[in-house]
Amino acid sequence: MNKTVSPWLALFIVLTAPLLSVIDVFIINVAIPSIKTGVHASDAQIQLVIAGYLLGYASFLITGGRMGDHYGRKRIFFWGMVGFTIFSCLCGISQTATQLNMVRFLQGVSAAFMVPQAIAFIQVLFTDPSERSKAIGWFGISLGLASIIGQVLGGYFSGGHFFVAGWRLIFLVNLPIGLASLWAAHRYLPETVRHQKTKMDISGVGILTLALFSLIYPLIQGRESGWPWWSFALLVLSGLIFVFFFINQRKKKAAGKSPLIDEALFGFRDFNIGLLAVLFHFMMHTCYLLMSAVFLQNGLGLSPLVSGLYFVAPGLLFTFTSIVAARLLPKYGTPVMQVGIVIIVLTFGLQIFYFKTGVGAITLFILQALYGLGNGLVLPSLLNVTLRRMPSEFAGAAAGIYSTIQQTASALGICIIGGLFYYVIDHTKSTQLAFHYGLTADIACLVLVSILLKCLPKKVKP
Repeated sequence: MNKTVSPWLALFIVLTAPLLSVIDVFIINVAIPSIKTGVHASDAQIQLVIAGYLLGYASFLITGGRMGDHYGRKRIFFWGMVGFTIFSCLCGISQTATQLNMVRFLQGVSAAFMVPQAIAFIQVLFTDPSERSKAIGWFGISLGLASIIGQVLGGYFSGGHFFVAGWRLIFLVNLPIGLASLWAAHRYLPETVRHQKTKMDISGVGILTLALFSLIYPLIQGRESGWPWWSFALLVLSGLIFVFFFINQRKKKAAGKSPLIDEALFGFRDFNIGLLAVLFHFMMHTCYLLMSAVFLQNGLGLSPLVSGLYFVAPGLLFTFTSIVAARLLPKYGTPVMQVGIVIIVLTFGLQIFYFKTGVGAITLFILQALYGLGNGLVLPSLLNVTLRRMPSEFAGAAAGIYSTIQQTASALGICIIGGLFYYVIDHTKSTQLAFHYGLTADIACLVLVSILLKCLPKKVKP
């Protein structure tokens, strides 16, 4: 790596990848009602606007991480950002729900190539545990800023009247940010050491993508279609394909080839437990964002802009507590995260009790803000406790697997908890009741996260 470039400057450049990828989750959540009207989408199609992006993201993240190892992380970051910017613009000019979902999938694929490079850069640039914790703190700050930017812009654009339909601008806004990032990367971002012995497992990518599609699509479309036989057949098929995938990976490694997933990664206990915690936390987190946006707009009748503004305080507090957690985690360990989980569970309990028709603005503000306060202590630190003992030669592959689980969990949250949410709406016509059922499912996920964290060593330092 070019030693003349500050690692902090390199970090801030690559953090534009998680920034943009998370903005595109938050900005979509607030704008969902407007997009549904704009492209005449059904409930299932509108779920796919989110889940399709996550499906493309999850399917290629491991490949994106491995390609960074093989071809150089700067190069893959750059071309991933190029694709993300182009497909964002194509999303903005889509005319039908089918067109939008197809391009959203490709947008997710592009994100899968740029985001793992940011996580891998943290592993490579910051080998000292204290410095790495600070870098991950900035990673958390970027997520917090993304939540604020996404919610506010999503509400502003989707609720306004411009030269084009406002919801289209939520995609087109990625153009200037993407161009600025590409310029900075080209000019200042150093290249990393390339591990060219690694070969790309193209067939593995195809098998994994098919398995994920067979799992996620029937969970979304099956509910709206009344659970026909093909939805159950696809779910069974997905299980069989996953089994075949892991057998295929083991055979490739035994034959001296380079499989998509190296089983050696799962020899690290913290990595395995951390991945399970990531699974349940992101199922909760992503679906909570969707349900909150729909509840505020459809349940309470708030405008998209006002709905978006209610997410500013959570974003600010998330950013603040991410910084606090980065400083406390090396000293106090996982109990810092447990405090965050307790705060979120209490917040959800209070939301179930208070979030009803006629709820006051101050109550809404405080209970939304408390979620950000608790989540900032948990979410960025999951990255630290999961990857803390991972050798640098596995940085790209581990980052890809971590991000794959994260995005798959997000898609599953939209499918399973979101499916429960829309099911209750369909059968009771009550967004309020559906929101309360969804929060109960989210609490169950958090309890599982807490149990898993107790299985990890208390201290975070290696």
